[in-house]
Amino acid sequence: MKIYPIDTVNFKLDGGAMFGVVPKSIWQKTNPADANNQIDLSARCMLIEDNNRLILIDTGMGNKQSDKFFGYYALWGDTNLDDSLKKAGFHRDDITDVFMTHLHFDHCGGSIQWNKERTGYEPAFKNARFWTNESHWRWATQPNPREKASFLKENILPMQESGQLHFIDPKGNTFLEQSELGFGILFVDGHTEKQMLPYIHYKGKTIVFVADLLPTVGHIPLPYVMGYDTRPLLTLEEKDKFLREAAEKEYYLFLEHDAHHQLCTVQRTEIGVRLKNTFRFEDVF
Repeated sequence: MKIYPIDTVNFKLDGGAMFGVVPKSIWQKTNPADANNQIDLSARCMLIEDNNRLILIDTGMGNKQSDKFFGYYALWGDTNLDDSLKKAGFHRDDITDVFMTHLHFDHCGGSIQWNKERTGYEPAFKNARFWTNESHWRWATQPNPREKASFLKENILPMQESGQLHFIDPKGNTFLEQSELGFGILFVDGHTEKQMLPYIHYKGKTIVFVADLLPTVGHIPLPYVMGYDTRPLLTLEEKDKFLREAAEKEYYLFLEHDAHHQLCTVQRTEIGVRLKNTFRFEDVF
């Protein structure tokens, strides 16, 4: 097995929305804001090369929407999905499986692209199976008013129409020891219904792709919960349990949205679980 970080795009969001009830005077110490109160973020994905499978975890925003749409997110930097795949030695047609932690546009938008005539949409990975779970699929395709702006039908419905959509069954559990893709999955419901976090055993260590349970290192303290979360009190419970386990078992946390840190570890302290170290992926693995 070999794992590659795949950078797709950098963007910005309002720092207040990203930290909910936490005052700016506190969160700006770890995530400084610009003149528009926006903080730096990334859409960092993961590529897993395992025997004859090439699995991409999340796909970033894609590029289907209008300039006006992307203008809201203040895109910056020069990274993109295709260049990152090329750097790793692959092309999007090599991808066998696309695993989506959830179907918000910044996690799955790159899964679908315009067709050549720009008359409709098609899978951006023509040889891949697309993986979500049935509970989250229902949640995303019948969105509540709070999340409707994040579940874009052009990002979602073409997966099903293509016949390439597959569901992972949690079998009534919050943790699945071994999924169809060869790694464990933790199901969490605070941010959105049945978000899926992969647990990958690699080179004697455990890497957890923490997605929107822990967007950045600044979100490690328990009350630091995004304003976007649908069930913030549940996020607190899920974070507490996860972070205690991560500290005890020395997990490496793969950060999808932290523009400046790829990996981190955590440790127990007198005031709760806190950041221990940050790393570049290549320096550990």
